[in-house]
Amino acid sequence: MVPIISFVGRANSGKTTFLVKLIQELKQRGYRVAVLKHHHGDFEFDRPGKDTWLHAEAGADIVMISSPSKMAMIKKIEQELSLKELVLYASGVDLIITEGYKHENASKIEILRSAISKEPVCNETDLLAIVTDVRTEFSIPKFALEDVNAVADFLIDNLNIQKSSKAGETNV
Repeated sequence: MVPIISFVGRANSGKTTFLVKLIQELKQRGYRVAVLKHHHGDFEFDRPGKDTWLHAEAGADIVMISSPSKMAMIKKIEQELSLKELVLYASGVDLIITEGYKHENASKIEILRSAISKEPVCNETDLLAIVTDVRTEFSIPKFALEDVNAVADFLIDNLNIQKSSKAGETNV
């Protein structure tokens, strides 16, 4: 089963900044990583005026673009998909990282930066660890905002991440 870890926290807490560094670290170690970003509203993925944007604007329910090095898909949906449904699209990876999804049933690490808030968004019982510059009374593992290597080690050990895991199996 492919492990899933959700990074949660308030807006502008540094989730994306931390995840970019973590993804780079995991890739340097040879792991294959999928990332699912949760967005609360509508968003633009394709650029206005480009072919795939025109196809979607024309009413296509699914628009795909493919090249020798990557592919992307835009699919219109009736309602928001659950994390369990979304991970079915992430095959051939060793770890699925989500940014957001604080209400889903997945292991979570919170990013808590003092410049944004002194209080976490999750209860301690909902978290696997916390990455912070705030003093907390939590008994869970704590990491500094810059300690990407230690968080990578922690994830590999605690989620039992294996290189070349079976594609398509997920652990939600």
